[in-house]
Amino acid sequence: MKRLLLRARAHLRDAAKPVTDAAIGGLTIGLLRTTRYFDPEKTARFFGRAAHFIGRRLREDRIGRENLTAAFPEKSPEEIEEILTGVWHNLGRIGAEFAHIDRIWDHDPQNPDKPGRVEFSARSKQLFDQLRDDGKPALFFAAHLGNWELSPIAAAAHGLDATILFRRPNIEAADRAIERIRAVNLGTLVPAGRDAPLKLAQALKNGQHVAMLVDQYLTNGVPVTFFGRKTTANPLLARLRRQIDCPIHGTRIIRLPDGRFRGEVTEEVKPVFDASGQIDIQGTMQAVTDVVEGWVREYPDQWLWLHRRWR
Repeated sequence: MKRLLLRARAHLRDAAKPVTDAAIGGLTIGLLRTTRYFDPEKTARFFGRAAHFIGRRLREDRIGRENLTAAFPEKSPEEIEEILTGVWHNLGRIGAEFAHIDRIWDHDPQNPDKPGRVEFSARSKQLFDQLRDDGKPALFFAAHLGNWELSPIAAAAHGLDATILFRRPNIEAADRAIERIRAVNLGTLVPAGRDAPLKLAQALKNGQHVAMLVDQYLTNGVPVTFFGRKTTANPLLARLRRQIDCPIHGTRIIRLPDGRFRGEVTEEVKPVFDASGQIDIQGTMQAVTDVVEGWVREYPDQWLWLHRRWR
């Protein structure tokens, strides 16, 4: 009897899925369209407060607290709560800013001192211009830090030809709504999948730049240490570097007060070689992970602590 009930529940869930997905997709489209009519900064503040109010009632809040406590054993419970509050506010702000993603980037390289939402350090601008203009391929990595959705906007806005690996949302209708916004002022988007490595490798062979997020747990990833704890990392970046001789750089968009951002490009992250002279996949991903850890330690309230980075 129990087996029949479970089977019936599964059939009901499968039958309802198209309707549920369509409803969520419609809600996503409506929310994104409505948000575009309001001031980006005021909406971001509201979304930040709303995310904090709702998020503290979700299981992700417990996951985030456990992660933070393990990563920062020296911090008091009050300090952990303060960071976690910032995490929720940052996530909510990203949601609001995503609706304006095609018009939020206002950095003018010809007038770098002109007031706006975005700033670059002189060294980051120098590195960016060099990588854009040298006619050679390069690998970029980023993390779920600050507003990570703005990194490809920055590349496209300033003429850097980028092919970007991304993960599709699980709900098809929401995916289509989000992809329509992402398609504005962006480079080539490659969804994660079996053929993604081939497409990314081909882009590098064509002299283009390839970018991806590298800070999530991957079941079949290579072992790395992050905040003193063992986890795994997607080895794709290092495997592409093994195929194509090109530099690796990190990039991040840090959130500043008053709805502003700072774009940064790191110095080249040198790959690790094994005894045979080949790229050491695990060692190279550890070097990349170390950079990400440094970023997160600097801005812990801007990283996405809400997922299970450690298993």
